[in-house]
Amino acid sequence: MMRQFVADLHVHSVLSPCAAVEMTPRNIVWHAAKHGIDIVAITDHNACDNVVAAFEAAKGTNVVILPGMEVETEEEVHMIVLFEKMRQLKVWEQFVKLHMSGRLNDEKRFGPQFIVDAEDELIGIKPEMLLTSLRVNLAEVCEKVNCVGGICIASHVDRPANSLITQLGFIPPDVGLAAVEVSRLTNPSEAIKRFPAIGNLPIVTSSDAHTINDFLSGPRTVFYINEPTLSEIQQALKGKNLRKVVRQ
Repeated sequence: MMRQFVADLHVHSVLSPCAAVEMTPRNIVWHAAKHGIDIVAITDHNACDNVVAAFEAAKGTNVVILPGMEVETEEEVHMIVLFEKMRQLKVWEQFVKLHMSGRLNDEKRFGPQFIVDAEDELIGIKPEMLLTSLRVNLAEVCEKVNCVGGICIASHVDRPANSLITQLGFIPPDVGLAAVEVSRLTNPSEAIKRFPAIGNLPIVTSSDAHTINDFLSGPRTVFYINEPTLSEIQQALKGKNLRKVVRQ
């Protein structure tokens, strides 16, 4: 049955060095369930080690986890990449590993990168530097993601740093974006006026949460879809089969 689903497609866990220690998979899921957030995409910087824990933490709840990542391209553009299945994300992860910078994280400067399980127990600390660009460009990222069966959303295009519009000055028409995201700074209805480069691309808005307060107070996107899956979200972004994006 078609109904509205509340989604936050851009959430960081403690794996991202810029995220607070409270951003564990279990805590994210608990707050999502309590506050009626139906769909949560875990999108850590250039890594996905905490996504499985989020899946496990969501068992027995009504919260659906979408496997994802926030990738930084060679042009220093941030991109949200989302997949339907964990196995697709694992294929993507191998591609990312081949194109990492090779640098190690500086915990004192950037913060630690915690890998945890579904019970919030520490498994390890990721040594690779995640807050940096991959050695692969925007077009290659989008091509690979689409080939694996995922979608690409340009992150926070309204922000002055690491946005597609800021870094390139335009949105390439042939990279196969599914949508663009605007941050809490911009109302989606005003985004096209302020950023005409968006053109006819669908617009979503997400919390880009690095703290629980971000997660709870941040903007979300409401989808009118049949079930909480990526394929349904794709149809909503395209306005197909009565699916649609509902502005919140």
